[in-house]
Amino acid sequence: MTVGGPESPGSRPRIVVGVDGSAQSERALEWATMQAQRTRAALEIVTAWVFPGALGYALTTTVDEVRRHARALVDDSVSYVAGVAPDVPVHADAREQSPGPALVEASKGADLLVVGSRGTGGFAELLVGSVGMYCARRAQCSVMIVR
Repeated sequence: MTVGGPESPGSRPRIVVGVDGSAQSERALEWATMQAQRTRAALEIVTAWVFPGALGYALTTTVDEVRRHARALVDDSVSYVAGVAPDVPVHADAREQSPGPALVEASKGADLLVVGSRGTGGFAELLVGSVGMYCARRAQCSVMIVR
């Protein structure tokens, strides 16, 4: 899904932001939106999920329900950006892939990758978050981790 201003997203700098529905990813989306507006960048919103490993879902949840939830999450994120920064071109993607690799893949050719800090994992990940740590080590661009 792509929405936004008259310029094509390829003619602007590109910021990728990972969303997962958490409060931390909402803050990351807010920060990325403001940064895109300040720098006249296009924004790419990415959520990623794997099944049956999608956290927070009941064992009776189907893959189609998880897919619909992921799509709704990116649609809500696009609506947020359109409401606060209608001049920012937005592309959104719900990927059936582990979050870290999906975000690193999306970072190829981007100017910035923005993720929230969840703080769930080992000692180093306690401060940053395992997906944030994964992205910081492997991303193809600069990484901003929003606390």
